[in-house]
Amino acid sequence: MNREDFPLLKQDIIYFDNSATSLKPKVVIDAINDYYTNYPANAHRGDYDLSYKVDQAYENTRELVKEFINARYLEEIVFTSGTTQGLNMIVKGFFKEYLEEDDEVLITKAEHASNVLPWFKLVEDLNIKVNYIPLDSNYYLTMDNLKKVVNEHTKVISIAGITNVIGDERPIKEICEYAHQHNIFVVLDAAQMAPHKKIDVQDLDVDFLAFSAHKMLGPTGVGVLYGKKELLEHLIPLEFGGGMNESFDNPNEVYLKPLPLRLEAGTQNIAGVIGFGAAIKYLNNIGLDKIHNHELMLRKYLIDKLLKIKHIDIINLESDSGIVAFNVNKVFSQDVAYYLNKYNICVRAGNHCAKILKNAVGVTNTVRVSLYFYNTTEEIDSLVELLSNYDKILSEMV
Repeated sequence: MNREDFPLLKQDIIYFDNSATSLKPKVVIDAINDYYTNYPANAHRGDYDLSYKVDQAYENTRELVKEFINARYLEEIVFTSGTTQGLNMIVKGFFKEYLEEDDEVLITKAEHASNVLPWFKLVEDLNIKVNYIPLDSNYYLTMDNLKKVVNEHTKVISIAGITNVIGDERPIKEICEYAHQHNIFVVLDAAQMAPHKKIDVQDLDVDFLAFSAHKMLGPTGVGVLYGKKELLEHLIPLEFGGGMNESFDNPNEVYLKPLPLRLEAGTQNIAGVIGFGAAIKYLNNIGLDKIHNHELMLRKYLIDKLLKIKHIDIINLESDSGIVAFNVNKVFSQDVAYYLNKYNICVRAGNHCAKILKNAVGVTNTVRVSLYFYNTTEEIDSLVELLSNYDKILSEMV
């Protein structure tokens, strides 16, 4: 699907590492080049035509993001460097001021490091507690298991919408409804969700959300922090400097700009934001439903093939996304990745930044194939052919 739009695919490469970062279509590359070539001025700084053009392009992307996730207010869209920065801003800028000793944050053992380590830091700083929602036999998060661990100390539930190894989609709307009945905030790591599934923050009623551009055809170094406006008003900026203040004469007279600019100190990744706008338009033209359905078709095709190979152990037989994690019997996952790389097939191997997941699944490292709409059944056939030959794998490990 749309393979002709991706310059890398004109090379002899099969790219199956889309959960780490996606490929970039030519329209995104062109938008970035156009900025650097024809109007490379700063945003929200200059009183001249070029700068005004930058302002328009930059803020147009903010409008596109607002519509993409159906936010109520434009001020609820804050540009960041990515999901990691967004989650750190949420934890350090809001919850560090809100939480108190012995308050509890619930996560799962399937979470990415970016949704684990900031909370661990609050354990050190505030003596809060981080506890885990149990996963079921398929490593899914269920409402029943969530309800078992919520207690009077629970103040935050912070989870991924779709996890980056198991690939399960969480029941976010139901979780938000239940959480809010118990005065609990919900933070959503949408890094793996935004590129593949329609997000409606008003329908979900999620309190905070973060995602990255580079996983959804956009540039690296750009992301989005969403928060309900009334909550963002209380989020303390982590960075102070140019572009986020109205005036300052002395320490007692510092006045910050209104949302969202007061959370975007310094010169932002302007080219990246403009390229991100092109990526959102591109995804909208294809349609996320069409993308998701194609991924599920490819995943079923791959799973059916892998099940016929006796030396393959599939970790996430069930999944709601295009992610397949597996191991080859008695072969280290990264050795499998190196083997496939010899044939120009790109997969991910390791723990995928979900380093406490091993405590739930009993496996430290896996090979991960993550599919996107430009992947094909023919590419999967090439992968399966190489994985089928166990003797060949072993011989090339020497």
